[in-house]
Amino acid sequence: MPESLAHGLAVALSPPNLLFAVVGVVLGTVVGVLPGIGPPTTVALLLPLTYGVDVTAAVIMLAGIFYGAMYGGSTTSILVNLPGEAASVVTTFDGYPMAQQGRAGGALAIAAIGSFVAGTLGVIGLTLLSSPLSEFALRFGPPEYFGLTVLGLTLVAYLAAGSMLRGLLMAALGLWLGMIGLDPVEGTRRFTFGILELSDGLDFVPVTMGLFGIGEILYNLRRAEEMPTVLRAAIDWSRSLREVIQVRWAILRGSLVGFFVGILPGGGAIISSLLAYALEKRLARDPSRFGHGAPEGVAAPESANNAAATTSMIPMMLLGVPGNATTALILAAFLIHGVRPGPFLLRDHPGVFWGVAASMYIGNVLLLVLNLPLVGVFIRLLRVPYRYLAVLIALLAMIGAYSANNSVFDIWLTLLFGGLGYTLRVLRFDVGPLIIAFVLGPMVELSLRQSLIMSRGDISVLFARPVALAFLLAAVALLLGQGVSSGMRYFAGPRREYSP
Repeated sequence: MPESLAHGLAVALSPPNLLFAVVGVVLGTVVGVLPGIGPPTTVALLLPLTYGVDVTAAVIMLAGIFYGAMYGGSTTSILVNLPGEAASVVTTFDGYPMAQQGRAGGALAIAAIGSFVAGTLGVIGLTLLSSPLSEFALRFGPPEYFGLTVLGLTLVAYLAAGSMLRGLLMAALGLWLGMIGLDPVEGTRRFTFGILELSDGLDFVPVTMGLFGIGEILYNLRRAEEMPTVLRAAIDWSRSLREVIQVRWAILRGSLVGFFVGILPGGGAIISSLLAYALEKRLARDPSRFGHGAPEGVAAPESANNAAATTSMIPMMLLGVPGNATTALILAAFLIHGVRPGPFLLRDHPGVFWGVAASMYIGNVLLLVLNLPLVGVFIRLLRVPYRYLAVLIALLAMIGAYSANNSVFDIWLTLLFGGLGYTLRVLRFDVGPLIIAFVLGPMVELSLRQSLIMSRGDISVLFARPVALAFLLAAVALLLGQGVSSGMRYFAGPRREYSP
């Protein structure tokens, strides 16, 4: 192992490969900051540019874009409540309130250092445990994915800043929105209302840009006179570093959650960030702080999604099974160069595997060196008067919505969901559970139907496998526990005496 890693470092530190690593992490950060583009689109656009280079250099650059975008997505999530990726949605729950309280520097510093620690731990785990973990991930089938995604859906009960019932209502709306489009098995249209553009379903980008971007603008302009004046442009490094030290255990726990969820094909950054956030809220002495600027609410999901981005390379390289759209495109880069990922990659192309693994060590250092000094630059955005900043946010939202599919229809969808987001905020509903359910709903449906097809309609297949059963039991226990906790708080609360 030390000799292999030393060989990988020598490969990754060669001038061409180091240059591609720098290009990858810089592009990834930019992609994460600009909402609507996303790492899959960027990797797809740049894939033809890698045809004439070595396979190791190509994969190093594409992987740098992937985990660089995971960090970059935290910037707009914290500063302007505009997540560009599904994995960044959870960061908005506490990152944006921290910015409103004048603690944007601390939130960005936590995101930067947490991403670095998580990415580094993920790479260490990748180099030490890749083979046994890949064998474990190979045993996951549709029933296990169903249990995992149901557990993720159950966690929306922990996300709503208000009541559990409101969170579940938002989750139900998100599930329905996720069902719009073609049936994943039979191919029939559902809830399209005769609109051809809805046949492919609702895209994540216009839904998110509308609910978070346009909805937040309308709501803040409505109460412009109440907007807090504590949005400071100066960054207090001593205070920020103290906050980072205070959440060190949240960073570690989030990294571990992201590591183990990321190795599962289909697990991904969104589920890992959701699990990490719910875990921190469950362990907190005062869970009511979450949703109102708790630093742990930034540290845990940011660490989890960056660790998951790193470890999701394990099933792709050692099993040939991509867990998301970005790793599927990186798999295509391997195949284009005549290298087939799988169990024999370590034997037939050790330089490629260890070179890519070592480049991730280097990439995480580059991300920290490049982005931590830029925290103060990003904070200066908050000095801009909100009426001008609102125009900039709306412009970014529209560009992001259009660039996803080059469709004017998506712009109208963005405006429609902007109105919905504004209405939900006025009625004091939290839109976070809606987005999470919208993302996870199709995954739950597909894994359930695959399980039933596999068992010829026998529902017991979901409970016959130990891992799937454990996930489902955990989901039931969490739901019951949250319900009991909410009930106890209700009955223990102050009572108003009746007066005729």
